[in-house]
Amino acid sequence: MQLTDKHREYWQRNLRLTGVLLAIWFVVTFVVIWYAKELNEIVVAGFPLAFYMGAQGALIVYVVVIWVYAHRMNKLDREYGVHEGED
Repeated sequence: MQLTDKHREYWQRNLRLTGVLLAIWFVVTFVVIWYAKELNEIVVAGFPLAFYMGAQGALIVYVVVIWVYAHRMNKLDREYGVHEGED
């Protein structure tokens, strides 16, 4: 199957969105832990930031990342005419 410019543009935008969201995931998952000692000086809701991120902050960010991906991909699918579901 020959890919058109429209297909390439769709996948380029898809990969860009995925890359940005994976970068956010990486920062929340690994960078926060790497700098936990320094981040513990910042207090959020009465808890050190690294503890807060480990306890529930990271989970909140993961849910937001999933929601953003689903929302943006639905919008992108409708824009390029490849959406599924009701019209």
